[in-house]
Amino acid sequence: MSHRDARLILVTGGARAGKSAFAQEWAQALGHPVSFIATAQPLDEEMRQRIERHQAERPPGWETLEEPLEVPQALLRAQGRVLLLDCLTLWVSNLMLAGREVLLELENLLAAFAETDKTLLVVTNEVGMGIVPDNALARRYRDLLGAANRRLAEAADAVYLLVAGIPVKIKSP
Repeated sequence: MSHRDARLILVTGGARAGKSAFAQEWAQALGHPVSFIATAQPLDEEMRQRIERHQAERPPGWETLEEPLEVPQALLRAQGRVLLLDCLTLWVSNLMLAGREVLLELENLLAAFAETDKTLLVVTNEVGMGIVPDNALARRYRDLLGAANRRLAEAADAVYLLVAGIPVKIKSP
């Protein structure tokens, strides 16, 4: 299986490490229509500005589906041959805050993806490499995101860790 044959690609790393740019370059290089599934919500001014920056960085012509919760359904209705989910980190947070079962929703995402013949790139943050959070909610979030990242890495054809803007291949086809 070549680099281009990878159907599920997980891109992880720390905050501002270049994950989104790497995933966008990969999606663009595949040469097919791209659907961008955005999970961020503009709940405050700083996040609204971040969302605007991300929107401006996307190539024109990409379909954008803004979906903070129903990501499996968005994946199925997306028109592009290449799907870019940015990001799992916020989706997990959104699901937690909505009282949803995160790992069940992730399995629903993988099941929906299995129904397609598309390529899916998933951007996520690696949050388990720092200090142990001082409150129960943050620890639960860290643990759920870690479990979700681990499950996606297991299912993925390729996994890349972005460190200071440099992609490090963790798993490849």
